[in-house]
Amino acid sequence: MKQLAFYFDASACSGCKTCQVACKDKHDAPLGIRWRRVYEVCGGGWKQEGKAWVHQLHAYHVSVACNHCMEPICLTSCPNKAIIKNGRGVVLIDYDRCMGCRYCEWSCPYGALQFDAHKGVMTKCSFCADYLEEGKQPSCVSACPMRVLDYGELEVLEARYGKGKEDFPLPQKTYTKPALVINPHPGTGKARPDQLFIANEEEVRS
Repeated sequence: MKQLAFYFDASACSGCKTCQVACKDKHDAPLGIRWRRVYEVCGGGWKQEGKAWVHQLHAYHVSVACNHCMEPICLTSCPNKAIIKNGRGVVLIDYDRCMGCRYCEWSCPYGALQFDAHKGVMTKCSFCADYLEEGKQPSCVSACPMRVLDYGELEVLEARYGKGKEDFPLPQKTYTKPALVINPHPGTGKARPDQLFIANEEEVRS
């Protein structure tokens, strides 16, 4: 099976959230539903070196949507088999089968699935499947002014950008094997995980 994947370069992301806006606009997402979210990560402190205090502060952004995992836990947790994985590795929702029980939402470690209370069903990033059929890029990728987002076959992205590393605040890859390649921000390696926090948690976790 082919596996489409996203690439994200955290080292060059300005946090403008154009990708997030483009996704909402393309899919006409209602208030409170954001299939792509931009995390604002901050942390660090100050260290005394002699008579001087040197800062070890870090701030960067991480843009995340559904990672169309190779082992999607949302698919296995759905009691009505409403979540499928197509021949290109894209994880999709069958709205005719979805009963809005929200089991998939609770199981996804990335918060990718979100409940539409008006329609009574779960929703998520579809990788802009209709655009892919037309030979277009996903809306988030084409909208990014810094060109920090890319997409393609997972093997091709890994050959081009490397295997990528886990980046705070994302969970370990071993949970679901996400189809995601990240070039982490340099601050990730300098700061201890316990020094970092999400500055806009209400926005990305609501």
